[in-house]
Amino acid sequence: MQIIVMQDFHMWMTFILIVGAFVLFFLERASMELTSIGILCVLLVFFHFFPVIGEEGENLLGPARILMGFANPALLTVLALLVIGHGMVRTGVLDRGAGFILNFGGPYKSLLLSFALGLLIVMVVSAFLNNIPVVVIFIPIIQALATRYGKAASRYLMPLSFAAVLGGMTTLIGSSTNLLVNSALFDMGQKPFDFFDFTVPGVVMAISGLVYVIFVAPKLLPDRSPGAGDVTTKGGHQFIAQLTITENSPWLGMKAVGGLLPGLEDKTLRMVERGDEAFLPPFENYMTKVGDILVVAATRKVLTKTLTGDPASLHPEIKDEQPLVEHSAAEERWLEGEQVTAEAMVAPSSGLIGLTLSQIGLRYKTHCIVLGIQRRSRMFRARLTDIRLQSGDVLLVQGQPDDISRLKHFRDLVLLEWSAEDLPNLIHAKRAALIFLGVIGFSATGIVPIVIAAISGAAAMVAVGVLNHRHALQSVDSRIIVTIAAALALGAALQVTGGAAFIADQFLIVMGGARPAVVLSVFFLLVAVLSNIISTKTSAVLFTPIAVDIAISLGVPFEPFAVAVLFAANCSFASPLGYQTNLLVMGPGHYKFSDFARAGVPLIVLLWLTFSLFAPWYYGL
Repeated sequence: MQIIVMQDFHMWMTFILIVGAFVLFFLERASMELTSIGILCVLLVFFHFFPVIGEEGENLLGPARILMGFANPALLTVLALLVIGHGMVRTGVLDRGAGFILNFGGPYKSLLLSFALGLLIVMVVSAFLNNIPVVVIFIPIIQALATRYGKAASRYLMPLSFAAVLGGMTTLIGSSTNLLVNSALFDMGQKPFDFFDFTVPGVVMAISGLVYVIFVAPKLLPDRSPGAGDVTTKGGHQFIAQLTITENSPWLGMKAVGGLLPGLEDKTLRMVERGDEAFLPPFENYMTKVGDILVVAATRKVLTKTLTGDPASLHPEIKDEQPLVEHSAAEERWLEGEQVTAEAMVAPSSGLIGLTLSQIGLRYKTHCIVLGIQRRSRMFRARLTDIRLQSGDVLLVQGQPDDISRLKHFRDLVLLEWSAEDLPNLIHAKRAALIFLGVIGFSATGIVPIVIAAISGAAAMVAVGVLNHRHALQSVDSRIIVTIAAALALGAALQVTGGAAFIADQFLIVMGGARPAVVLSVFFLLVAVLSNIISTKTSAVLFTPIAVDIAISLGVPFEPFAVAVLFAANCSFASPLGYQTNLLVMGPGHYKFSDFARAGVPLIVLLWLTFSLFAPWYYGL
């Protein structure tokens, strides 16, 4: 009797802790990391003084068991995939691929076609890569599409987040939620999922959801476009730069139409120099030739994008420059290694005032190259190398991180440290893509477990130079580590104390002997609702043992109920708190909390009905 009472005591205290965790996560009075660490501390203290004694007298919920989440294979896989995803972003693989595919729809002059194609690509990529970098890459692309066709970006950014989540449902590594459900199954002694085990129902769910987010969701969302916060217009100050037309230039052979060069997207052509001849607007009958120098005005964002695609075109050639220090080709550090762009202002008492870049030899003094000049009071019609600097001019410079940092000690310039930004390292793009495909191939074919493939892939990203250790560490989110560890600890307590079996029994009592298909449908809806109140990861970990116990009580396979947890926990569409990609689009889209409910609730209902109709047939319930 005493053992039973103690088991009940442990179980009810676990329920209290779980409810308390739900409330704290929902209220967000403290950060997610702090709340998660607090939950771990309470669990450690409580089960130390009130241990759950096993058959051999050991504490089943001692510190080793509660803290096991930090070494959980699913957590390590998630972190490794974040590193791999960061490598794909750093090398520009996603950015260039996404831009190419979306521009494919441009000639058809159809926003719907371009938007649908973009979301389809997002969904496919999200099946194999962490959703966050995918959404980050596509936010400005979707905004640019909306602007091009005169539509509000707020109608299309939330569907972008939804498409990424839908794609993540289709494979085992599509989201951290999937990996956590799989890990929970393994901890319970059940057979975990293979890479494509739930891909068929996942694709059915994703396609039905994609139709909704393309055709219906934009009509439900409000128009909140008024100029504020569009990332395509942020930082709109223009720099003067010069593009050199080379034999491999994408602008070679381009002909002016209506006085404008159509291929210079987001750049304003100010002047053209061809030898000793200068062309000023309007540029009627002008066609670019090798050696032409185009003087353009563009934002830093646009110039950076050009720099990653064709670096040589933005590096001004200064033939008559007399360097003030001896140099060699090996010192041209802006041509090799890791590169950073930053802004530096000409100081009021600078010795550079009145001089041109041709006279200064700045690139040989600092190993940094000037890409553009910004003067707030004037827009030039002159070559970058012919502009005489003035106090307050802002130079857009490129160089290796150490060289940019040393500009702080160059008294003629004031480095705007906040402006430093890494450039994608395109020379490693093939390596990053091969590593990514290798991880997918090895894990999908079962040659090695996913955790081994992911960790090896992350290590390879650093080993071959795609990322350095600093970038790899930056890609790891501390919130993911502690929240997953806390969720796994709560899930372990729920299982060991018998709480999962108790909830399963009570749920079946409420269902009153309904058929397994009905029980599965109601269970899916319950998890989907709670995933919008608490985090998807917490829902996945806590409800997986309950799902298994329900299946055992019904005498049916556990797979459909585990898949129900997996899909339903990903259905965090009605709240910005449930999934990180929702938070990413909340600012650029100027969304309110209620906007997610407006567009997300119908999608949850659609996915619930789709699952309720398809899953029982597919799994033979």
